[in-house]
Amino acid sequence: MSKRRDPNPEFDLFIPAIGDLPLKDMREVMERPFFSLQKRKRLKPIEYQSPDGEAWVRVQAIPDYGMATIWDADILIWAASALSRMKKQGVNDLPRTLTTTPYDLLRAIKRNTGGRDYQELQSALLRLQTTSITTSIRATKRRQKAGFNWLDSWTFDTDADTDQPRGMTLTLSDWVYDGIVNEKSLLTMHPDYFLLTGGLERALYRIARKHAGSQRGGWLCRVEVLRDKTGSDAKPKEFNRMLRRAVEADQLPEYAMEMAETSEGALAVQFRRRGEAEMIALAEKRQAEEERQARVAADQRHARKVDALMERLSSGS
Repeated sequence: MSKRRDPNPEFDLFIPAIGDLPLKDMREVMERPFFSLQKRKRLKPIEYQSPDGEAWVRVQAIPDYGMATIWDADILIWAASALSRMKKQGVNDLPRTLTTTPYDLLRAIKRNTGGRDYQELQSALLRLQTTSITTSIRATKRRQKAGFNWLDSWTFDTDADTDQPRGMTLTLSDWVYDGIVNEKSLLTMHPDYFLLTGGLERALYRIARKHAGSQRGGWLCRVEVLRDKTGSDAKPKEFNRMLRRAVEADQLPEYAMEMAETSEGALAVQFRRRGEAEMIALAEKRQAEEERQARVAADQRHARKVDALMERLSSGS
């Protein structure tokens, strides 16, 4: 398919240049399980409740399409990033319906632009529109809750002669739109997030970005809490295996991971900003080298004392 941009200017109305869009996402979505972590169709609902019982999330899918995946959420990140840019550019009435081209959207979220990719984009839009979420987040009263889908509607325009994609629109649900236009609810994400291929790794980055942030010393989280926060449907033993593999690979942007324990001895993961993690590793390396040199010096002193003692004994005999 040709990569020529569509000449219709309306499709470029709000979209910044490719690669020039700081990534933004809603912090309240990043720290809780709203998406499936696998690309295979998931029909099993996600049921989550925070340890204090205040926040809960229920995500349901319909059999025809399955649950929206963490890769589908890239479209919402693009929408949040585009609206955030418009706001910084001084646009007063931020639109709930965004207009772009399938090509530009796929490029912005670092996807290929072949025929299959356009089909997968439409499938993602269907899952975002049909996945049903009920949550107590943003509730003003204890028993209040909200229900929504990620998208209210979308369109996909094709050329009448070639049947190739030309333009598209997507209309955010009120819940999503309200979360995006509130600037304090957005967090900046690393652009390499889109390059993460594993669903668990994507969830771990989002959780780390929300909780570890830039705080000194990083953030320690129990494994069982991480499992709840990711929404993984894997059994605890299998989740632990996948988590250890992700920690060993250590591929998250910005954050280093290592297995650890809480003060109570529970299995946990320590997240640290990579710069801080590197400084800590360097300090530990220096300390280890100083201790090694001290041991070598002590061994040399001991050897000299032994040699001197042997020499005196030899002289006395």
